[in-house]
Amino acid sequence: KLGADIEQVRRGIGSDPRIGYHFIYPGIGYGGSCFPKDVQALIRMAEGLGFDPVVMRAVEDRNNRQKSFLIERILGHFDGEIAGMTFALWGLAFKPNTDDMREAPARVLMETLWEAGAKVQAYDPEAMEECARIYGVRDDLTLCTGAQDALAGADALIVATEWKVFQSPDFDLLRRTLKHPVIFDGRNIYDPAIVSRHGLTSYGVGRRSLKIRSSGVSRLQTKKIPEKAVGRFFCQVQIEKARPRRNRRLKKQYFYLAARPAKN
Repeated sequence: KLGADIEQVRRGIGSDPRIGYHFIYPGIGYGGSCFPKDVQALIRMAEGLGFDPVVMRAVEDRNNRQKSFLIERILGHFDGEIAGMTFALWGLAFKPNTDDMREAPARVLMETLWEAGAKVQAYDPEAMEECARIYGVRDDLTLCTGAQDALAGADALIVATEWKVFQSPDFDLLRRTLKHPVIFDGRNIYDPAIVSRHGLTSYGVGRRSLKIRSSGVSRLQTKKIPEKAVGRFFCQVQIEKARPRRNRRLKKQYFYLAARPAKN
């Protein structure tokens, strides 16, 4: 709401050697079998000693709320009407390199989408069997054999786990495949500016989204297109309410679709 970019905030805080960068990554919450249990155990221990663990309770509360962060963005983008829609979900485990889905944010996402009448087509490199064990056979859940398979017939893409295999997708393929060219990035693995250049809208955590205009592209400025762009369909990006310097710089570049900042 303030227009700040959490990635710049992260870099600023992480530059302090007493803090570092390693664990300062915003997202849709932590999960697993250890950290949630340990936080709850510390809260109970403190309360048993007559101490009010305000900070620890705030951590747990914020984490529980954060797991629904993308749901708010999804409902906002689609004006609350998602019944009958299908969402591709990349990532089921609470973190990469495991099949553990205990307290995973993906579970909150799926269950909330189901309650709203939506369907999920999910893929995870490791957690497919675990997901099938937890939820069994459901008409509103399709477990796919690959990331691209999950996109087939989907209205939008949700990223819940930052697996490396998801970090460099073919954005042009995403734009052509999804019914609505929008990505809900729960792990901030995509740069909104890069995503928008490929004609996609993206919603991250603590980052200002660039929303692609439904009215289409602006008129070609053929005299200004560089030689290396000849034969390709480019147009100017127009950023509204952007900083003046950034606005001037972006107007010198050519991309596929015109874009503007999305309303938070």
